[in-house]
Amino acid sequence: MNQLFDFFFGQYAEYETLDIWLEIIAVIFGFLSVWYSKQNKIWVFPTGMISTAIFVYLLLKWELLGDMMINGYYFIMSVYGWYIWTRKVDATHVTPISETTYKEKKQSVFIFIATLVFVYLVYTFFDKWTSWTAYVDTVTTAIFFVGMWLMAKRKIENWIYWIIGDIISVPLYFYKGFTFTSFQYLIFTFIAVAGYLAWKKHLNNNPSTL
Repeated sequence: MNQLFDFFFGQYAEYETLDIWLEIIAVIFGFLSVWYSKQNKIWVFPTGMISTAIFVYLLLKWELLGDMMINGYYFIMSVYGWYIWTRKVDATHVTPISETTYKEKKQSVFIFIATLVFVYLVYTFFDKWTSWTAYVDTVTTAIFFVGMWLMAKRKIENWIYWIIGDIISVPLYFYKGFTFTSFQYLIFTFIAVAGYLAWKKHLNNNPSTL
């Protein structure tokens, strides 16, 4: 039992107690944010902002620049998404769930490629190409950047990006030694699948919003 515990949580022996509690709090609010997103509730944004703000601090401290940029971007896009989700498109309706247009698909590709280039330049500038995880970070950062942008615009395809990024992040964060965060992404994967199905059902029941 002790060996199993050490396998999953042994790395935390070297962490400050405050940082451990901050990671746990960030994970809890991260769960809430994804759950509210599945439920199509505006609380996805304030809970997400708390989680990402904490993670920005921790990841900067741990010198994980790619992950830090993801969370910093999440925070900014949460502000944007909060505005989009509450903006009324007419006298009685706010921005509805919808599918991406052809133009938005092209914009998604541009954001993905631009993010790859940006993260590459950042890692090169700070000389962070020291592990294979840096290359995976670059890809996941681009995936999550597109996913967050689409979620802020209330596009159903955001869940596809979250699912792909979450699946990659589970073993990645565990390898990095962040077990709580790895478990978070594992649960995120299941919630993202449920979120996609829930939003798809909503679209099928409300074809006028397509």
